[in-house]
Amino acid sequence: MPIELKGPEEIALMRQAGRAVAEVLDMMLQELRPGLVLKKLDDIVRREFAKRKVVPTFLGYQGYPARACVSLNDEVVHGIPDRRVLQEGDIVSIDLGATYKGFVGDAAITVGVGTISPVAERLVRVTEEALWQGIKAAKAGGRLGQISAAIQAQVEGNGFSVVREYVGHGVGRSMHEEPQVPNFGPPDRGPLLQKGMTLALEPMVTTGNWRTKKDSDGWTVRTADGSLAAHFEHTIVITEGEAEVLTLR
Repeated sequence: MPIELKGPEEIALMRQAGRAVAEVLDMMLQELRPGLVLKKLDDIVRREFAKRKVVPTFLGYQGYPARACVSLNDEVVHGIPDRRVLQEGDIVSIDLGATYKGFVGDAAITVGVGTISPVAERLVRVTEEALWQGIKAAKAGGRLGQISAAIQAQVEGNGFSVVREYVGHGVGRSMHEEPQVPNFGPPDRGPLLQKGMTLALEPMVTTGNWRTKKDSDGWTVRTADGSLAAHFEHTIVITEGEAEVLTLR
């Protein structure tokens, strides 16, 4: 499929979707504490998205049963917010998507619950830094591979691994559009970045091996070796200068 470029009106709608994602993610983060039942995070999304007149993009997507993805510790992505309870020292990845008048904003963040281990702290920091290195590399006229290479260099230069089985993606009228945006690879590959391209950059990083496995629930993806994982994501639009982040908190 061809890569769709978005015009000013479409980008304005994506800003609205992105603002809703950012605001509600902030509300969810404020609730994170030992003893919290994960399902309560999904309840926040239900209530706050209704107030903002946005649609939860994830709910029902290919049968997904919740409004947010909440992944703990060795879970990389797509964890279901259920009756599990947060514990001191957990790291929590929250992935959230909102649709406003047919356009999508998508973002994710990983944070610690209470005091976390030094390696978990470093994992979270490096993964967020990798996202921003990818955003910095997202310039009109460059190759998409420059984003991938920038993310990989930041992650592997700090001794961590980049998940290869799940990648970033184009986003806009639907949650997954062309092109795919790997978090690894040489800088000279992929399409040329053009003004109006909208992308979801999302490094997924582990403290161990990059390989993953899927749980019996058909959704939760975790590291194959049980190592910790972190996930950060922003929706961006390519401009004449630096990329604009549409889901900035």
